[in-house]
Amino acid sequence: MAISKQRKEEVQALYSDCVKRSEAVNLVEYSGAKMKSIDAIRAKIRETGGEFHIVKNTLARRAFEAHGVSVPADYLVKSTAISFAFKDPASTAKALTDATKGNEFVKVKGGLMGGKSLSPAQVKSLSEMPPLPVMRATLLGVLQAPASKLVRTLAEPARGLAAVIKAHAEQTPAAA
Repeated sequence: MAISKQRKEEVQALYSDCVKRSEAVNLVEYSGAKMKSIDAIRAKIRETGGEFHIVKNTLARRAFEAHGVSVPADYLVKSTAISFAFKDPASTAKALTDATKGNEFVKVKGGLMGGKSLSPAQVKSLSEMPPLPVMRATLLGVLQAPASKLVRTLAEPARGLAAVIKAHAEQTPAAA
């Protein structure tokens, strides 16, 4: 079904805005998928702060080109849907992989992150990374470990001296 020129411009503006705001983009082929499974994928990705759109390839290609992003030619063929990761690329990729698991009609074509194209295997690897809050906590733990070891090392002689004085005070009889 043909769409009007005005509607094409609106859709391209939407795609362009999504491309501009997203940290990562994952492209999937959905031929033969039921609308129920597409809606389930949308819901999962929405939970991670992303969006999932079924796109017209030519309009999506124009939106990517408008932002200077080159997309491999085989990513925008056949039926294409795009997940946009606005907050955490890893959790959006994980939601996409989880939602498409066991669904033979939906397969990941690839992705884009930081202006570089990602293969389907790289998108899968991205989905296996821990979420951003977990990564931050791990980094914070790594950064705090040397400081806490230093504090314990500096406090140990004083603690030992205090224990010796206390033991000595308990052994000597109190003066009357």
